[in-house]
Amino acid sequence: MFKLTFDTPERVPIRQILCLGAHSDDIEIGCGGTLLKLMNLYAELEIYWVVLGASGQREQEAFNSAYDLLEGAKEKKVVVKGFRDGFFPYIGIEIKEYFEELKRLVSPDLILTHYRHDRHQDHRLVSDLTWNTFRDHLILEYEIAKYDGDLGNPNVFFHLSESICRRKIAHLFEHFATQFNREWFTEDTFFSLLRLRGIESNAPDRYAEAFYCRKMVL
Repeated sequence: MFKLTFDTPERVPIRQILCLGAHSDDIEIGCGGTLLKLMNLYAELEIYWVVLGASGQREQEAFNSAYDLLEGAKEKKVVVKGFRDGFFPYIGIEIKEYFEELKRLVSPDLILTHYRHDRHQDHRLVSDLTWNTFRDHLILEYEIAKYDGDLGNPNVFFHLSESICRRKIAHLFEHFATQFNREWFTEDTFFSLLRLRGIESNAPDRYAEAFYCRKMVL
């Protein structure tokens, strides 16, 4: 199988990544393992990390988690906004204005954002605004398992080692105590999806994170 890979830094001059999440744990759940792997591959990596809706304890969790996960990045910028959880479509003008501001601040090589067909209304809006705002960038949409049953058929896979998977999951449980009462926030949920995507992509170490890519120039 032909592979377009980030495993050879000299071939892919990736320097800056923009991570977008609606809520404080979205980025970590959707692409935390991929980010850990990329930071191992690229010593000069810069990461601009934006959480759009977090307040109170969730805001502090967002900052603590991001700075911990991004320890291996050369440079990092963490932004946590306070847009109201669950109401993004109804305050879309304010969020759109922030995206317009954001595009003047960052021009990333890679953008990681929510899946277009995610059933959570906040997630969908973030995905739509990502595409509205960044029209000449490589965008990968990550997935999050949830009650709504909206997992689809991703077409991009990042193979991960078991050690990175365990580090990702340990990180989630270290930083997001507010989510412990959620029935889906369990170790087996996260491992199951990583293993399933590993099967689908024939991952040599059995695990992978998956993404949706609508458009790519080769």
